[in-house]
Amino acid sequence: MANELAGHVALVTGGGRGFGKAIAKAFAAAGAAVTVTARTTRQIDETVAEIKAAGGRAFAVPGDVTHRKDVERVVAAAHKHFGPTTLLVNNAGLAGPFGPIGTVDPDEWWAAQAVHVFGPFLYISNVLPEMIRQRAGRIINVASLGGTRVEPGLSAYCLGKAGEIRLTEQLAAEVKSYGIAAFAIEPGTVYTDMAESTIRSPDAQRWAPGLVQFLTELKGREDPAQGLERCARRCVELASGRYDALSGRYLTPEDDLDQLLRRN
Repeated sequence: MANELAGHVALVTGGGRGFGKAIAKAFAAAGAAVTVTARTTRQIDETVAEIKAAGGRAFAVPGDVTHRKDVERVVAAAHKHFGPTTLLVNNAGLAGPFGPIGTVDPDEWWAAQAVHVFGPFLYISNVLPEMIRQRAGRIINVASLGGTRVEPGLSAYCLGKAGEIRLTEQLAAEVKSYGIAAFAIEPGTVYTDMAESTIRSPDAQRWAPGLVQFLTELKGREDPAQGLERCARRCVELASGRYDALSGRYLTPEDDLDQLLRRN
């Protein structure tokens, strides 16, 4: 992946841990200058420190993806530091709240939609004008298999991720004529901090016991590093431009991108 993304300026949300951190580090290793953002300053500072220690270029800006002023500030700071964003990865997310409709708190449920849909929409809205002027850019939305399924007790997550997938499809159709590509990806099921918090959640234990059991078994079965690397590698592939003809697709780790290109 060395220098595959040289000359690109990337912005990764939720970049302080898990998938976001892995993606940010992979982008930097591939030659991109990377702005990393999340709410927790300590975590994104650690990500940037690791990137710089490996010889990459990175910059940390804290912010909340659901706050319009924060998003505007992060994008402006990234632009000032590295130049206009050419690669955007909307990765920030959360698993809860858990519970059936009619029981789950409506405000918490709606706050989840803000993270999964409104946050990506805000970031897309802020980087897109410059991408359109440059007639180039790629946007990757980290969605989930949950966005394609009905899972009782998980409506906040499933509806949010379904919205994110449809947002990607809508975006791809609207920006195709400008040479901009957009993808939604299933990152794969990996034992991350989010998985840990799900296992510990009393609401998840009550309303989604199957999910808690699955994640508990996953913890001792698979090395998280392998899954994180697989997702990061997929993001670099999509960011490279080789698969722009697949813009608008929802892609899973099992998809053979070259085969999809031949069928496209």
